[in-house]
Amino acid sequence: MPSKIVNIAPTHLYIPACRATRLASVESNMSGRFLSFCSHLPSVVVCVILLAARGALAQPEQPPSDGTAGSEPVDQAAVVPPKLVKFQDATYPPEARRLGLTADVILRLTIDDTGAVTDAEVVQAAGHGFDEAAQRAALGFVFEPARRNQTAIRSRILFKYSFTLEPKEPAQPPEQVAKPALGNLSGVVRIAETDVPMVGAEVTVRAPDGQERTLVTDAQGRFELLQVEPGIYRVSIAGPGFEPVQSDETVEADQATDVTYRMYTESDELEVTVRGERPPREVTRRTIERREIERIPGTSGDALRSLESLPGVSRPPGLAGFLIVRGSYPDDTQIYVDGSEIPIIYHFGGLRSVLPTETLDRIDFYPGNYGARFGRGMGGIVDVGLRSPDTSCSGPYGRPTNRNGCFNALAQVDLLEGRFLVQGPLPIKGWTFLAGGRRSWVDAWIGPVLESTGANVTTLPVYYDYQAIAENKPTRDSRVSLRFFGADDRFAAIVDPLAQEPGFGGKLAFAEAFYQGQLLYENQLTPDVSLTSMLSAGKTLVNFSVGTFSFDVTVHPIQLRQEFGWKLAKGAKINTGFDYVMAPYDIAVRAPRPPRPGEPDSGPFSTRPPLEVQESRTALRTGWYTDAELQPDERLRIVPGMRVDYARDTGKTDLSPRINARYDIVKGKSEQGVFQRRTTIKGGAGYYFQPPQFDQTNSVFGTPGLSSNQSIHYSLGVEQELTEQIDVSVEGFYKDLTDLVAAGIGDNPDKYTNLGTGRVVGLETLLRYKPDRRFFGWIAYTLSRSERRDDPSEASYLIPYDQTHNLTVLGSYRLGRGWEFGARFRLVSGSMVTPVRRPPDLPALYAADAGTYVPLQGAEYSERLPLFHQLDMRLDKRWQFQSWRLGAYLDVYNVYNNPGIEDNSYDFNYTHRIYQTGVPFLPSVGLRGEF
Repeated sequence: MPSKIVNIAPTHLYIPACRATRLASVESNMSGRFLSFCSHLPSVVVCVILLAARGALAQPEQPPSDGTAGSEPVDQAAVVPPKLVKFQDATYPPEARRLGLTADVILRLTIDDTGAVTDAEVVQAAGHGFDEAAQRAALGFVFEPARRNQTAIRSRILFKYSFTLEPKEPAQPPEQVAKPALGNLSGVVRIAETDVPMVGAEVTVRAPDGQERTLVTDAQGRFELLQVEPGIYRVSIAGPGFEPVQSDETVEADQATDVTYRMYTESDELEVTVRGERPPREVTRRTIERREIERIPGTSGDALRSLESLPGVSRPPGLAGFLIVRGSYPDDTQIYVDGSEIPIIYHFGGLRSVLPTETLDRIDFYPGNYGARFGRGMGGIVDVGLRSPDTSCSGPYGRPTNRNGCFNALAQVDLLEGRFLVQGPLPIKGWTFLAGGRRSWVDAWIGPVLESTGANVTTLPVYYDYQAIAENKPTRDSRVSLRFFGADDRFAAIVDPLAQEPGFGGKLAFAEAFYQGQLLYENQLTPDVSLTSMLSAGKTLVNFSVGTFSFDVTVHPIQLRQEFGWKLAKGAKINTGFDYVMAPYDIAVRAPRPPRPGEPDSGPFSTRPPLEVQESRTALRTGWYTDAELQPDERLRIVPGMRVDYARDTGKTDLSPRINARYDIVKGKSEQGVFQRRTTIKGGAGYYFQPPQFDQTNSVFGTPGLSSNQSIHYSLGVEQELTEQIDVSVEGFYKDLTDLVAAGIGDNPDKYTNLGTGRVVGLETLLRYKPDRRFFGWIAYTLSRSERRDDPSEASYLIPYDQTHNLTVLGSYRLGRGWEFGARFRLVSGSMVTPVRRPPDLPALYAADAGTYVPLQGAEYSERLPLFHQLDMRLDKRWQFQSWRLGAYLDVYNVYNNPGIEDNSYDFNYTHRIYQTGVPFLPSVGLRGEF
């Protein structure tokens, strides 16, 4: 501790002071008057007063007494003593401090006519290092010099320097009653776009007992509640011009909960992602914000179509409505809506998804190495969550308010479709609703065009979809949501028989539809236990017919999923659950068996003898899973998991161990205005099984007794923040495929086996500029190769969807005054096709019984189509009125009308080839009103 000088009782020679006591010799008959005067001065003032008398304290140098000039006697009454103006603390001797010693040192100080101490002589020593310490300190004193007749003169005074130790604090008596175990809740609020503290944000905290406290963030954006009861606290943050934030935080006894919140500037869109959620249980989860979704050119603001612009997703063929993820076939990727699998993701032609963007709360896309929650698939996972109905109220000109209980609606029309959405409160207390619908009207404007050309079309492509949600929150920690949603696609035409396939003529009809009713229940049972349950039932149908051939299947799927989560301790949580699918189905098929690529046909496919099957059965597939979320420290997160699946149609059980991990080499955060660039490494490995398709195990068209396809996923990557707005991720992946279901060879070409093998290897790169108030964009590049081998005796081949290079560059910029412009450019390797042999080889054989040519195919998927490239652009304009908003947009697909090559086409005898091209230049103009 620092040295401390204290007052001591003076003698007739001592003058008391606040930090030190100066000593001066005075006439004994004057000391009493002097001490009486000093005793009335404040203790913080140094009292050094010399009385005008003979033997005065200040002793000026005496003039010569030899009778020369200046030998007159000095007028002592005119002498003014020196005054201390700067005090210097002494360093307490360490050894003396250790021994607990104190001391007083008396010094004789010589002060020159400038007030500086020129000499400090020890008059009364104390030893133990006190004398030297006092001398060094005294030489740093500064005085107002002594004066005689207003003239500064030298002087000499005595000064006592006292060394004392501060007394120790008395020990506190022990608590008589144990205090209850409490915790702390604190947080910092930051502006998301710049990561600077949000000053003056209003923070409302609702305690477990329902009581609320309102706080305001300080200059560092912080707020805190100290010594509060353990439990779950609802934190709501609001600020003018920013989107409100709400989160549930768990306060534990004897622990401090500190959370960072980020507020996004108020925009004219809703968000489709839940910010601030728990870290993922998967290696890679890509999430797109609503601002980005609605403005990606070429998607017309469709949330699910924006997935095509992410790394790891290959470009599908033109007008094909499916996803191709990391070198897998489309059937290998599964689509879920809050845990319920749906059969299709896109409407006919792939121009729109089956769920409008406004009905979505989140879209989580897992390209691979996903956790144990999902099974029965080898590709990727798209997990969609439906949103709660929006009953928020807006002020004039769309200003946000804290009120709820209002109705919101939108209507939109463009060249492809028209739709509406209404949401608000129900007359039943606590219940809210959402209702929406959409219908395409391509048939309305393209029908007359086709009729004018003589096309015999009976039903043009048309699609519908619809959504209805009713929701209630019985408690602040629970939610009950009832949903009903579905989609319907239809097309019919009269076609002339093809020269190559004379049996394919007459009526061509296609229909695909589904609907589901769903019950979702979520509850935080205790601070450490959570429950999520989902039950759905519905209907799926697919009908296809051309000429005399038909395919008709109707399925009534019933799905049940339930998951419990237990927080065992800080940094350790267990999740366990099951998913159950029972699907009664009816199937009726009349068609020839498909030929294998590379094999010559005895005649046109349509003239081959058809096979027929009609059956009604019930499919049953169940899965149980568990995983652990382990976080030994704030940088490392490990998620081991195990899944067990059973399929009744195969009678096989599949065991799938999985593990993934993430480690922050540099923990991304901002402290005292310094933004740290987060660096994260991640990796995972696991088994993934996919049961064979039902037609592959059918006794007529397939082979009963097949096992599941097997894949082992490996991935390793790094994520790096470059600036506050820009980050980059690089991830390598590898899939080892075994036990693949493949068509037989040799003596059993009509049977399936599990002898197929394959591999997928690739690298994904994403350079992203996170959305700010003006701009967003990214560059995504995927390098990959996907190979298959149907039998060990055969050569391997690239799958038809293999794309070596896939580059996407996109961005959108707000110009101001409601205008926004964006563009997307794609450069992709062509898909693989199986060519017909070219001259001088014989390209085809003439089938006399059918009167047509039959092609002789080359090596399976041995030819790559030309490079694909395309530019899309979008222009938006919005007008905000007092009580509603109007928007207009122009979305142009394939701006420079590049004829993208989708496949090969041949003349009647296969001697000449031309390319089939995809979607041409396609503009879409639309209007959107929101109320």
